[in-house]
Amino acid sequence: MCGSSENVYYRVGQHTYCVQFTGDGNTPDLLASSAPFRQTNESVPDAQEPLLFRLVVDDCWEPQQKGVEIGKFPCGDEVNEVYRLADGTYQFLTIDALRRRCSLLQATPDFSSAKVCLNGDAEMRSFGLNTALMMMYAFAGATKQTVLMHASVVRKDGRGYLCLGESGTGKSTHTANWLRYIEGTDLMNDDNPVVRVCEDGVVRVFGSPWSGKTPCYRDVEAPIGGFLQLKQAPHNRIRRMETFEAYASLLSSCSVMKWDRTNYVAVNDTIGVLLEQVPVYFLENLPDEAACRLSYETMSQGLKS
Repeated sequence: MCGSSENVYYRVGQHTYCVQFTGDGNTPDLLASSAPFRQTNESVPDAQEPLLFRLVVDDCWEPQQKGVEIGKFPCGDEVNEVYRLADGTYQFLTIDALRRRCSLLQATPDFSSAKVCLNGDAEMRSFGLNTALMMMYAFAGATKQTVLMHASVVRKDGRGYLCLGESGTGKSTHTANWLRYIEGTDLMNDDNPVVRVCEDGVVRVFGSPWSGKTPCYRDVEAPIGGFLQLKQAPHNRIRRMETFEAYASLLSSCSVMKWDRTNYVAVNDTIGVLLEQVPVYFLENLPDEAACRLSYETMSQGLKS
């Protein structure tokens, strides 16, 4: 390590993690979207509450060896290259849309601790650190019945409703119409909310520091009222999905490493619990008021049946 060091604690989805900033150029300012989740000195957990993970930000750190490449996973226009050492240690090289190397993350096999070295200007460094943090949360949380889902989520009458689908299918448009036409609706997150089976057995959705192009970084939560898989169509039609297709919809929306058996099995087990407790709907839709009223009325009535 080089320079001064500061431990900062964050709490997301009822999990607390620590980011250790080392060096004069590495500060919490790099994680502006995490500010609403930062813990005060009084709320820092004691030894009774284990951390989800600890991430050390240290530009003086260099890996002693490079792992074998095992895969790549895209995130929009960005790419994360994944490598693995013989002892199971993971390495992630984050490359932005301009093909610039922004960060190198090295994590223990269980993702309980990691180091990250940042590169480039402030924008690149912030992007690299946020990406590293998001991966650490997703992969460390997998064994804690916690998943990051690619979704846009709104809250109405104390329940969270998650719109699922690939980029460009109209998730944000649909939730925006809820905000416009369904009174009393608020946006919880527009890209990567946290879904967790909590200790009381209730499935809840939480806001997170990762919200895509929409700056919605809110420390909020709600029990989940329903999942909604979207498909653009020349009409509005909704139905409840069968278990097998609902499973495929949820799995494709989760951040998961298929090449890591422990991670993959854990995410699948969590999806099994979600399917037992929360209905999943399929909506063929136009980007209009009628579509959002149809989805709202169907899912809210489903809670009463």
